[in-house]
Amino acid sequence: MLELGAIGFAAPLYLTALLVLPVIWWLLRTTPPAPRRIAFPAVRFLFGLRETEETPARTPLWLLLLRMFLVALVVIALARPVINPDRGFTGSGPLMLVVDNGWAAAPHWGARLEMMDDLIARAEREARSVILVPTAPSATGDEIPALRPMPPVEAVERAHALAPSPWPVDRRAALSAIADAEIEGAVNVVWLADGLASPASEELAVQLQRLGSLRMVTDPARNQPLLLRPPTMTGARLTALVRRPAASAERPFWIRASDENGDVVTRHQGHFATDAVSAEIDLPLPAERRNRITRLTVENAPSAGAVVLLDDRWRRRPVGLVSGRALEQAQPLLSDLYYLERALEPFSDIRRGQIGDLIEDELAVLALADVGTLTSPEVDALESWIARGGVLVRFSGPRLSEGSDELVPVRLRRGDRSLGGAMSWEKPATLAPFDEFGPFSNLAIPDDVEVHRQILAEPSVDLIDKTWVRLTDGTPLITADRRGEGWLVLVHTTANSDWSNLALSGLFVDMLRRLTELSDGMTDREPTTTMSPIETLDGFGRLGSAPGTARPIAGADWPEAAATAATPPGFYGGEGLRRALNLSPGIDDFQLLSSPPPGAVHDSYGETSEADTRPWLLTAALVLLLIDLCISLALRGLVARRGAAVAAGLAGLLMLVPPPASAQDFDDPFSPANTAKRASLGIHLGYVLTGIPQVDDISRDGLRGLNAILSRRTSVEPEEPIAVDIETDDLSVYPMLYWPIVGGQKTPSDEAVAGLNTYIRNGGMILFDTRDRAPGGRNDRSVTRQLRQLVRGLDIPPLVPVPEEHVLTRAFYLLSEFPGRWRGGTLWVEEEPKVNDGVSSVIVGGHDWASAWAIDETGRPRFAVVPDGERQREIAFRFGVNLVMYALTGNYKADQVHVPAIMERLGL
Repeated sequence: MLELGAIGFAAPLYLTALLVLPVIWWLLRTTPPAPRRIAFPAVRFLFGLRETEETPARTPLWLLLLRMFLVALVVIALARPVINPDRGFTGSGPLMLVVDNGWAAAPHWGARLEMMDDLIARAEREARSVILVPTAPSATGDEIPALRPMPPVEAVERAHALAPSPWPVDRRAALSAIADAEIEGAVNVVWLADGLASPASEELAVQLQRLGSLRMVTDPARNQPLLLRPPTMTGARLTALVRRPAASAERPFWIRASDENGDVVTRHQGHFATDAVSAEIDLPLPAERRNRITRLTVENAPSAGAVVLLDDRWRRRPVGLVSGRALEQAQPLLSDLYYLERALEPFSDIRRGQIGDLIEDELAVLALADVGTLTSPEVDALESWIARGGVLVRFSGPRLSEGSDELVPVRLRRGDRSLGGAMSWEKPATLAPFDEFGPFSNLAIPDDVEVHRQILAEPSVDLIDKTWVRLTDGTPLITADRRGEGWLVLVHTTANSDWSNLALSGLFVDMLRRLTELSDGMTDREPTTTMSPIETLDGFGRLGSAPGTARPIAGADWPEAAATAATPPGFYGGEGLRRALNLSPGIDDFQLLSSPPPGAVHDSYGETSEADTRPWLLTAALVLLLIDLCISLALRGLVARRGAAVAAGLAGLLMLVPPPASAQDFDDPFSPANTAKRASLGIHLGYVLTGIPQVDDISRDGLRGLNAILSRRTSVEPEEPIAVDIETDDLSVYPMLYWPIVGGQKTPSDEAVAGLNTYIRNGGMILFDTRDRAPGGRNDRSVTRQLRQLVRGLDIPPLVPVPEEHVLTRAFYLLSEFPGRWRGGTLWVEEEPKVNDGVSSVIVGGHDWASAWAIDETGRPRFAVVPDGERQREIAFRFGVNLVMYALTGNYKADQVHVPAIMERLGL
């Protein structure tokens, strides 16, 4: 590169063409312009005869200068001049790109890609090779492969294949790989850092500087990554903590809480005070809405560190309390509910009232403290509530010892048993160790917990199976019985300190927490079995299906589990239990990266990029060429001089118009308009992303197979099908969307629903494929519920089975059925559409058409069709052709129905 001050030329050899300018000057001076010709009769020639004959001998000087300037602009543009050229390269050694591709790089990954493209482009201009070193561990856990110089073309492909990982970087591994590399000579090192400190950061910087020149690029202070810690629950408050690596100016942020369907539950704003590195924000919500939250996200900070997944440990279950006596206000310490309230308050929403009123509302647990005999209506209501998943916990006392109803897990003896006291030879009993497979396993039993009185259970065959807690003498203290989806639990002592000091211990709190968790079918606070990955986060904090490289976590290892390449953050489950593994708890040292060693250059993204002036120069040359053309036409008399002046002035105004965006802007995968631009340049069928890779692949291959049939049999020439994200993509450029219905799809947001409504109201068509017609397939009701959940809020018109004379039966082929991979179901269309040329905006069926259309790379069908084989596949393709023709051409076939009547009226 040739540098002249602040301007550099990437291809300076083209500047030698400026030496030809004198020759061009001489040619233009010696070659006169064409003479002016005027055609008219001879008599008219006599009238216009001039006394002196004038013949132009040379081109005007100002026109010569204009043309010389035009040629100079073209030559300079070919030399690729740039303003503020990057001066980071020295010598002739290769370029080493060290890229931090951990979670902290995700929020501004586009800036890193742009920087990599600029650096690799310059390396290509200077004929340098490139060494690419990512610092985040790979998903497979493999070591960094041996480093080698590669051509810039290959480096660009590998750079664009990089993506942020949902775990931290491992600079120690990168340091080891660089130390083992065989690199000859000096190297130009550019470290695209994420700005955060980590083990071996300083050692890596020193090692990189030893290789040659070092330039470290980090985010500016305003773009520091944010880290969201798991929220804390204090009473009824859910408090989130957001951190930044260093204090700076005041900075606002928003926290969004959403449920498992992606719907926003609440959204609150917080801010970092000046010189503060952390900020807390409270999320005040009723218990019902708070319990729906499964995800907290810091908006506009897309990374795995700015997302916290919540499981049942963050749910505050509503617990109802009912006492058998009314001594609550006068002597609260003797109250049956005093210790229950204080034990449940940290993790539950406590409600008081009558039994009937409490179970009518959403309630997880109902505790009855020494409530004797229940009425028959109360027993019936409670049995029905327990069968639906409720947990009823009854505590004993004087009233229950005198007589009880049938709503107890075991038969009870009348009266109670006294242990210890002045009139007894027995001593107070202590608790026996808990069963390792019971709900109270792993809880520590204090030595000072004693039981003075209890209600005894009648011996029975199933008493052992129903006993959860025993005293040291073997008598049951807590018994339980499974009733439907819920539990009936009896504590054979009181809820206060009358019969036992259990209510005064910390063990009482832990036991009540375990009993409360039973309302969701959980029997352990921490997993005891292997937890397999269900859904995991990617580097941008997006939740999706777990990759095949994710490993299970053993139950014993769960308390110490951290998000790594082998165990990415996400939801893990086993035996009906689901736990969230988050990234932020494993990040203890959240600080800025220290300054580079002396002699190294420290830059920020977006502050030192080159400015390519070639588009401006070529645009200016084109405008000058248009002006020269207008002047030449005027001098030859082909156009009026005034008109030529106006045209030249308009061409001059083009100088003020910015040059068009470069091709890189169009190809940028992070550009939101990229998909819409590609779709607008041809006919592209779209398929809605479901978040399940296998289903999305089938949709893509199915539309590819349909495209091949359309290209062979019709005049339609469709382009490659495009995956459509209904949350972000512009739908207006697609004539038809294929939407497979599968379990686990997220409910569209309000913005997505509004976009879908606009799409179908303005001529778009959506084919909903429930894929439920397989023999022995999914239950129709579950699929219907899933479909209704997904289309909730859509303005869908009434639907009817396809009539016999519908256009879909004759748009291209004559059809009487519409099979896919399966057959036998009903195809539903809009009933008599009055808009959009009478075309149905919504079509619903369940035949799995994409699987019938799907082809592999060799063009062969991917799936078998049942029951009629290839004949059925042919009919499925014909339906696909009819469907596309229906979407593209509207209702024109219906108009042909009236042709015979029109011909008859005309007498033809």
